Amino acid sequence: MNSKQRNILLMFAFLGYFPLAAKAQNTSNRPNIIVFMVDDMGWQDTSVPFWNKKTEFNKRYRTPHMERLARQGMKFTNAYATPICTPTRVSLITGVTAAKTQVTQWTHPNKNRNTDHPDRVFKSVPWNMNGFSPVAGVENTYYATALPQVLKDHGYYTIHSGKAHFGSAGTPAANPLNIGFEVNIAGSEIGHPASYLGEKNYDNPKDGQPNRNAVPGLEKYHGTDTFLSDAITYEALEALKKPIESKQPFFLYLSHYAIHSPINTDKRYIDHYLKEGMNPTEASYATLIEGMDKSLGDVMDFLDREKLSDNTLIIFMSDNGGLSLTPPRGGAEWSHNLPLKGGKGSVYEGGIREPMIVRWPGKIKPNSTAQQYVIIDDFMPTILEVAGIEKPSLVQTMTGRSFLPILQKPSFRDDKRELLWHHPNRWTIKDTLSINWASAYRQGDWKMIYDYRAGRLELYNLKKDIGEQHDLAGSNTKKAKAMAKNFTSKLKEYQAQMPYFLETGKVVPWPDELLSR
Repeated sequence: MNSKQRNILLMFAFLGYFPLAAKAQNTSNRPNIIVFMVDDMGWQDTSVPFWNKKTEFNKRYRTPHMERLARQGMKFTNAYATPICTPTRVSLITGVTAAKTQVTQWTHPNKNRNTDHPDRVFKSVPWNMNGFSPVAGVENTYYATALPQVLKDHGYYTIHSGKAHFGSAGTPAANPLNIGFEVNIAGSEIGHPASYLGEKNYDNPKDGQPNRNAVPGLEKYHGTDTFLSDAITYEALEALKKPIESKQPFFLYLSHYAIHSPINTDKRYIDHYLKEGMNPTEASYATLIEGMDKSLGDVMDFLDREKLSDNTLIIFMSDNGGLSLTPPRGGAEWSHNLPLKGGKGSVYEGGIREPMIVRWPGKIKPNSTAQQYVIIDDFMPTILEVAGIEKPSLVQTMTGRSFLPILQKPSFRDDKRELLWHHPNRWTIKDTLSINWASAYRQGDWKMIYDYRAGRLELYNLKKDIGEQHDLAGSNTKKAKAMAKNFTSKLKEYQAQMPYFLETGKVVPWPDELLSR
């Protein structure tokens, strides 16, 4: 080949490069992504069973759109969040486990306010009480690159609607616009609404002063009968019109305040549940669930109308287990987790096992079920892979793993995968069911719990004992020692902060030290 031929070949190669590059940079064919997050939704607060059978509590709720999503997509029966809301949300947008972010408790609306209750035995660990920060050097925060920022940088139009609760007021992450969202609807530092009622302006004033948990930015619905779940949905769908018109892929984080307290009644649905014989509190709770499900239906109907369903990934998830109090508050227990043990705040299954459904037409087998366990920090690496974003520039090293292989093959199984939950905090004044001061570790079907206050390790086989009723730590010492060793290794790898005793100042033993005595 002479020099002239070589130059001609190089010219064609050079000219041919640009269409390929343009195609690579063209984001119009990338999938749209919706994360539909529910607050405090228990494992069976739905008509969709996430077990091997339908429970009595599944039969009491009406969630036809969750049923529709499950028929069209994949149901996960071993999906996990953290015991408390803010740690879950920080893990979702950073891809990092709470033990490593050290955001292990819910963040107060006010900066530098420790939400741990005082304790007679343990001193509160120094955790990141201001939550997550996209900016370095903000005190008591975990510094990381946020998922919406990465998506925005790679051509996605990013929308936040609903509950944020990523960081305390006065820190950057209190405003979703600072973490990569181009639109923020009703998101701030608050962790629950003052009211779900438009008639009350989504507020519940005290002594004539606005409630600190008044939902911001929804003034157009003030004085109307628009329920909060509807308002944030309507605004989210309105915001989607811009990227649709410009043929830009979008990421929508529709994060419901429902079904967190206050348990306000959605009048559209209450009669049905009262006729079913529920007490008023449980009936009102059921209306919150049905209203949330209506929102899901509205989103799916919108995608159908816009002919976007086939190119949109929807992930449905809850941020922690249902609130199950013993004794019940006000004589009513509105979320029933049995046969799972515990509830919100607990590292038992009732506090962390969640309803999760994923739909992606043409990519996921309809009406399929995945039994492989996944966790909330898996969301970010999965979404980045779905978006085609390889080797993103991140401050943090993600601990989560993409679950795209599971979406491609429902029978996918990895029993060597390790999961860790770390809650070295006092969430409530109660000391039952490892609600306070506890961590947990899962590998395969086995799960170990470390109850710090009791100084005890518990071992369960979840395949045989989903209710964690039969502690095998004493009868299967070989397995217990192996699990304790791995448990300790994981806690140390993530530099997890361990509780220490008020009286002596000594740190609690590592799990493997308990069994070596």
